[in-house]
Amino acid sequence: MNATTAARALLGASLVAAHLAITGCASIGPRTVPTDRFDYSSAIADSWKSQTLLNIVKTRYTDMPVFVDVASVVAGYSLQTGVTLGGVRTSGRALSSDTGSLSAQGIYTDRPTITYVPMTGEKFLRGLVTPIDPKNIFFLLQTGYPADFILSLTVESMNGLRNRAFTGGQLRPADPEFLRVLALLNELQAANAFGMRIEEDKVRGSTAVVFFRREDVPPEIRDKSMEIRRLLRLSPDAQRFVLSYSPSRGGPEELAVNSRSMLQILTTFSSYVDVPPEDLAAGRVLPAPAGGDAKDNGRIHSGTSKPDDAYVAVRYRDRWFWIDGGDFPAKRALTAIMLFFTLADTGGGERLPLITIPAQ
Repeated sequence: MNATTAARALLGASLVAAHLAITGCASIGPRTVPTDRFDYSSAIADSWKSQTLLNIVKTRYTDMPVFVDVASVVAGYSLQTGVTLGGVRTSGRALSSDTGSLSAQGIYTDRPTITYVPMTGEKFLRGLVTPIDPKNIFFLLQTGYPADFILSLTVESMNGLRNRAFTGGQLRPADPEFLRVLALLNELQAANAFGMRIEEDKVRGSTAVVFFRREDVPPEIRDKSMEIRRLLRLSPDAQRFVLSYSPSRGGPEELAVNSRSMLQILTTFSSYVDVPPEDLAAGRVLPAPAGGDAKDNGRIHSGTSKPDDAYVAVRYRDRWFWIDGGDFPAKRALTAIMLFFTLADTGGGERLPLITIPAQ
């Protein structure tokens, strides 16, 4: 190969290398979107589940629940490429022959910036201990969540009928009438025989109203609707009832709901934690509550090693606590608790940290 041919070959190879480098640099951003979007969302969702379960276990041990929010995720990428072409052409009388060199290099950098914000402050604490608005609870029923499941987790009482509660290490079983109301509401919900709407009034403003249908409803559903009225001591003739928050019984045309706060929901669900016997013997936790009711929201198991098939597992005090992958009631309850946090006003009002990202 003569000098001219070698120079042309080196020039062609360098152009090809430069083209590949430029093409790769131009397409690096779009290629990361499908992977990063789902990987980050899955990681955040898994960490959210673990954090929620950990705080439920900590509540069972009378420990302070702590929440940390992922405020932002900034994925930064850079790709630096370079091509070096060199050569030496000798004269015809030189002892050495013509030489040439071609080198290429690339530097790929993946530098994500993730910001965490502890959820603290007055607004968060107020949202943690303030009862959830009954209107938001019944809106969940409108979207298709089973009435018995949602109300058993979020409601302390309805028109004086009390739900299952776990306070001060003591378990109070639910009133049989309360459980009966939940079962009947479930059947009415399946038959589309009751619902909720917001009525506007110039004086009182927005009012949430629960209504029961009579038209196009089978006789057995109407009978169950009348039984609900009787158990809750509602007017047998009224079709609409004002939804309000109240620990005590309302009037004949008022559905008074004593809804729970997020702290109450965490405390009540913590009664489903299987407490290790050695922790009971050491006095680290109050005895497991005895008794129960017909509504089962699954179990939170404990052991010395991490299980293989767990929906979510966390480590606390040198032990593992987990929800089985096949325990549908417990999985559904944990997911609902995560959803309730979005209904409660627990967002912090503090300013987020300032993040400076260098240009790359």
